[in-house]
Amino acid sequence: MSELVTGEAVALELRPAKLPSRGLAVLLDLAAAVTVYVLVTLGLVAATASLDEAARTAVSIATFVLVLVGGPILVETLTHGRSLGKLACGLRVVRDDGGPIRFRHALVRGLLGVIEILMTFGVVACVASLVSARGRRLGDVFAGTLVVRERVPAAGQGGFVPPPPPWLAGRFSGLDLSAVPDGLWLAVRQYLTRMRQLDPQVGWSMAERLAADVAGRTGAPVPPGVPAAMYLAAVLQERQTREAQRTFGGGGAAPAASASPVPAVGQGGPVLPPPAVPPTPVSPAVPPVAPPSSSEAPGVPAERPATGFVPPA
Repeated sequence: MSELVTGEAVALELRPAKLPSRGLAVLLDLAAAVTVYVLVTLGLVAATASLDEAARTAVSIATFVLVLVGGPILVETLTHGRSLGKLACGLRVVRDDGGPIRFRHALVRGLLGVIEILMTFGVVACVASLVSARGRRLGDVFAGTLVVRERVPAAGQGGFVPPPPPWLAGRFSGLDLSAVPDGLWLAVRQYLTRMRQLDPQVGWSMAERLAADVAGRTGAPVPPGVPAAMYLAAVLQERQTREAQRTFGGGGAAPAASASPVPAVGQGGPVLPPPAVPPTPVSPAVPPVAPPSSSEAPGVPAERPATGFVPPA
């Protein structure tokens, strides 16, 4: 388990990979890259036999850069952090907040990997990984990434993030989430996955603190009447929706909470409280009227209480 613990005492579930497994994964990746490089070089030697020495040198340098530098970058980008060696060792490269990496993360890792791994035979990478508390090399530090283990024992429903209720879906589409740091997002995610395992009082206070921190970063207070846990789940879902839209082109529309337009939070509009159970109409209390006795004239209400006592004639 990661040793990074947030201020809300939420331990991160990311399990950093140890140096032996990372070293084995790097060796497998290098073996695959060198094999491809040798095959490509043999093909280019036969194809460029008629060129002069300078041209062949330029082709060799370009092949080295494209295969041994550009190849790992391309593979990590397309596989979201799962290269051949990492896939064999059960590892994966993720962002600090647990999300999938993108091209810029793979690019920084790949460029610094040339210095850390290729030029120094892995000495710099090993030293940096041993010094780092989470086993990160310099490429991970500058890229904001982390190599984690994916093959971990299942913990029941520990990794399930509960979705917000339907009446909160799409309510926070107007929030500015850019000021919320990745560490706070990860703390929110870990709280939501483990809130069923916490003491109710501790979980409630933790949710209140996290909600206050998120609201302070976004500049919009928590809507009145919305529980802190539901607010955190809805805001986290909004963030994941935006990440998916940026990753896959943003073609989808945000889910709407109802058919009528609802003003977004943080844009000056009122926030609707959670739907309450409609009160059951109560008819006014009417005192029971005793039926008239046979000795009384119809239409005249009986004023005597029905005690069961009959006065003598």
